Amino acid sequence: MTCLRSLSCLFCCAVEFLAVACSTVICRGQAGTYVSIQEVRVSGLPVLVAPSHQPMDVLLTSVATIAHDRSVCCGEDSALADDVARADPLSLKDVADKLQGRHLLSDGRPIMVSAEYSDPATINASVLIATLRDKHATLFEWNSHLYVCNGVTYRRDYDPATGAQVNTILKFLLLDTRYSGSRRSVIFDRETDDWSKVHGVMRLSVAPQ
Repeated sequence: MTCLRSLSCLFCCAVEFLAVACSTVICRGQAGTYVSIQEVRVSGLPVLVAPSHQPMDVLLTSVATIAHDRSVCCGEDSALADDVARADPLSLKDVADKLQGRHLLSDGRPIMVSAEYSDPATINASVLIATLRDKHATLFEWNSHLYVCNGVTYRRDYDPATGAQVNTILKFLLLDTRYSGSRRSVIFDRETDDWSKVHGVMRLSVAPQ
């Protein structure tokens, strides 16, 4: 098996990813199928820390982290703060239901919020990768706790004979907004962690109406 990274040879599919937007290892299998190990990560997120470890404070801080705009969430008189506060902080589906739709900024301008919840069985790797590549972090609920998902490591299988491509997420790169130090960065590893304890992912996008 031949492995390439840039123009240098490395051991096939054994790479330590750096904190960059995208890293790649490409391997060619015996049947001609190419396996590419990549990482995509959202940089420049605000470093917001929840005022307490209470689920509602964590939810408000996490939504504010992915919203990028205090007028949207969750500053004083922000468009989404009241709706987030009415949601069940232990249910991403309820959060998505509360936020989906039309809202008003404090100056009266309307915005349209798209809050899309996916349960573990329906998480689409390609959609999540595209969302992160577009610089939109998501929310990730694991073991009854909410995290900001700011990146993933994934494997892309590509068959040049058929053109078929399949993306498989290997690791979710998470931020725990309860903390500001080394405990803030968390990794969910599909190989070693219990997938049955994952409760879903929520994507959020905001557009003027």
